[in-house]
Amino acid sequence: MDQFASDNLYETRNNLVKELTLLSDVQFNSKLDKNMWSIAQVCHHLVLVEEASIKAIAWGLKETGITLIERKKIQPILLDRTKKLQAPKIVEPDVEPFEVQQIIDLLNDSRKKLMTFLSTIDDKSILAEKSMKHPALGELPLDQWIEQIYLHEQRHIEQIKEIKLLLDARR
Repeated sequence: MDQFASDNLYETRNNLVKELTLLSDVQFNSKLDKNMWSIAQVCHHLVLVEEASIKAIAWGLKETGITLIERKKIQPILLDRTKKLQAPKIVEPDVEPFEVQQIIDLLNDSRKKLMTFLSTIDDKSILAEKSMKHPALGELPLDQWIEQIYLHEQRHIEQIKEIKLLLDARR
């Protein structure tokens, strides 16, 4: 993994945690509408996506042979919030309420698992040479699986900011 991706993972996660730290547990679990996720659920979804991404990358690395696949422009897809993406069941959040600190701990744990896993890959160039099917983006080189983690997180940070504004407006 290159320094750019590592820096983006770090910076994006810090921005996410900053958005959460001043929230009460009530705000954190408040839903604007029964069909929308709370901020807590958005964050739980991010934890689940990160953990699923580790599994997908590990699975892709086990595949034999090189599967050079064309790189996709995933940034415009993931950051365009006018286009709703359906979360696969495996990364749908729990409906139970969470505490802010509990989610921050889960986020820290999933990021630590990701960074530890990535540190075990001796030859990082293999990440550009192997691919795995992503549920929303199709076949992606494994290094773009890493990229999609922080881009996906950036997408949801914007959603969290929006939810916070709407919750404040209700008061």
